[in-house]
Amino acid sequence: MDRAVLYALLARVWGFAAGPISAILIAAKFTPTIQGFYYTFGSILALQTFAELGIGVAITQFASHEWANLRIGENRRIEGHPDSLSRLASLAQIAIKWYSIIAFIVIVGLSIGGYIFFSQSSTQYVSWKLPWISLCILSGINLFTIAIWSLLEGCNQVSNIYFYRFFQGLFGSLVVWSAILIGADLWTASIMTFAGLIYAGFFLRRNYWEFFKTLLLTKSEGPRVSWRTEILPFQWRLAISWVCGYFIFSFFTPVLFHYHGPVIAGQMGMTWSLVSVLSSIGSAWVSPRVPQFGMLVAQKRYDELDRLFWRLTIIVTSITILGAAAMLLLVLGLNYYDHFLARRLLSPLPTTIFLMATIIYTVCGPMATYLRAHKKEPLLFISVLLGVLVGLSTWLLGKYYSALGMAAGYLTIYAMIFPMIV
Repeated sequence: MDRAVLYALLARVWGFAAGPISAILIAAKFTPTIQGFYYTFGSILALQTFAELGIGVAITQFASHEWANLRIGENRRIEGHPDSLSRLASLAQIAIKWYSIIAFIVIVGLSIGGYIFFSQSSTQYVSWKLPWISLCILSGINLFTIAIWSLLEGCNQVSNIYFYRFFQGLFGSLVVWSAILIGADLWTASIMTFAGLIYAGFFLRRNYWEFFKTLLLTKSEGPRVSWRTEILPFQWRLAISWVCGYFIFSFFTPVLFHYHGPVIAGQMGMTWSLVSVLSSIGSAWVSPRVPQFGMLVAQKRYDELDRLFWRLTIIVTSITILGAAAMLLLVLGLNYYDHFLARRLLSPLPTTIFLMATIIYTVCGPMATYLRAHKKEPLLFISVLLGVLVGLSTWLLGKYYSALGMAAGYLTIYAMIFPMIV
């Protein structure tokens, strides 16, 4: 465990601790219907992955290969091999252009698409229109910042990034809790996003102003990264995986909202938010290592790469199993004592099934990171297969058997696919 992993772990632990507090406040201050809209907002916003198309991961991987020959000097400017700096600068230009375009697409597309989706709800007394439009605008702006974070992460600034994300999590939780307590209701997500943008701007201005001045003002007179010949062959595979990821992780709540109403959608959303924290804790050891994986590949230090991979796999597996057991005990305890929060979550059976599937998914995380460090995406077929099968099972089983059917289909598919991955 180094500094980056420590901050990543602290951020995940804070999320694990803050999640139940947020859930209690939402259950106490939101009506079941508002809760359903709140979590469905998040699931619909996840459609932005269709616009991003995995370019952030590609940028991180390509930047890490160039950063093997670069460093930050005493004046906080980038120093090192001129060819690598030229390629990194051209990569930054690609990232800025791409995210500028997709930010606009997300703002317009999600505003219109979400308006049509939520207008079909029979619930007429919920004021969701203005909160939804404002959230789409702020989310589009926030999406643009992914270009910056992807470049920084690829340039091995993971310690500072995860330091930032840890305090962003603390700050974000306080903002969310305050917004809920003052009765912001569906404006809560917009308030949190706006506060996060302010904090991000302050952090970047203080720590990386000279870094990005060097990067963006450097004329790429030497070798350049070609999006068409270098990034695209890698990115299109990521893009398909990213699109499939929506149906694997974010399709549950909209389906339940459409077929069974906002109340059951809210239960699914709150349960899934807690389950997602579990997988994020496991990934706390993996995500900070992404640039290190890429640099080891660039330097052909494969033995060290393999040792790192197996060590991370053992850690992630152990932590995820322990976290799943703790979360299951929490849900069982809430139901045993008939706590009011239990009525805002799914019942223990579907929750248990989702936890089992999440263990399988989390164990596969280090494998995907290892393979992508080689600028390859050999799990493309499996991602497509998972997306299609999970999407169909979520739609069909969710329509007729609600959340329990979704959970059963989800676990069954992961149990069938897992042997293909390992």
